Amino acid sequence: MKRDILSVADMENDFDQIIDTSIKLKKDKTIKFSDKKLLGMIFEKPSTRTRISLEAAMEQLNGHAIYLSPHEMHLGDGETIADTARVMSRFLDIISYRAYDYRNVRELAKYADVPVLNALDNMEHPLQIVADFMTIMEKKHRLENLKLAYVGDGNNVSNSLLLGAALTGMDISVACPEHREPDRDILYRAKDLALKTGSRIEILRDARTAVDSADIIYTDVWVSMGEEKEKDQKEKLFKGYQVNEELADFADKNYIFMHCLPARRGLEVTDEIIEGIHSVVFDEAENRLYSEKGVIYTVLS
Repeated sequence: MKRDILSVADMENDFDQIIDTSIKLKKDKTIKFSDKKLLGMIFEKPSTRTRISLEAAMEQLNGHAIYLSPHEMHLGDGETIADTARVMSRFLDIISYRAYDYRNVRELAKYADVPVLNALDNMEHPLQIVADFMTIMEKKHRLENLKLAYVGDGNNVSNSLLLGAALTGMDISVACPEHREPDRDILYRAKDLALKTGSRIEILRDARTAVDSADIIYTDVWVSMGEEKEKDQKEKLFKGYQVNEELADFADKNYIFMHCLPARRGLEVTDEIIEGIHSVVFDEAENRLYSEKGVIYTVLS
């Protein structure tokens, strides 16, 4: 039976194992598939890290990745998503889909006969979260009983972080303005998962309260792709949610700073923080390669 990774919650039973596999594949680059595997990558949104890391991951695993932009196919325009899924399944071993609408990702997965990976949509970013928690494991040597403070927009990354924290017993405090909270259904799902692991989840308005004693400070852009028309409004709304040295002083003295990148320096984070001794953003970016190897290796093995 094929396995899709459309949400962090799809890794409920083996999230820790996938992270361990990712770390193993980072240390031992000789581990590969015995026969060549093909990945089809559908990209509706532009990408730097996701495209490069997925292509590199497949090459290192004895595979090959085929890049597909909306301009090069008839997805949803001249051909249904369901028909596209059926056709691609005849050619490929696995599909990744970076989409504007999460419903399209789920539609593709419903009709595909091969595994589908969510490479980002407007609801979640599960591949990023595997890299994030892999990085936390490398830096902190555990996931349970840590505190992660997310400061900023309640977007797809914050949604997935809530689920990742809930799966691992990590506490998470999200600081965001009113009406910019994480998705309500995902928050309920995370709280339900947290009942099993002891993770404490809170949504706050005050960034300092969220960051207090945090082991990890995480932020993301205030204006996501597709929200460019809201740029001026959102920058005013999030003015008090910048991660800077004054805010970081409230965190644990050994905190690490994380950002999924690209960063808008001077907006959600200052240069002093992203270039400072606590920043692990480039280790985090590098781990996109190994975490994606871990996910792909798991679902195809």
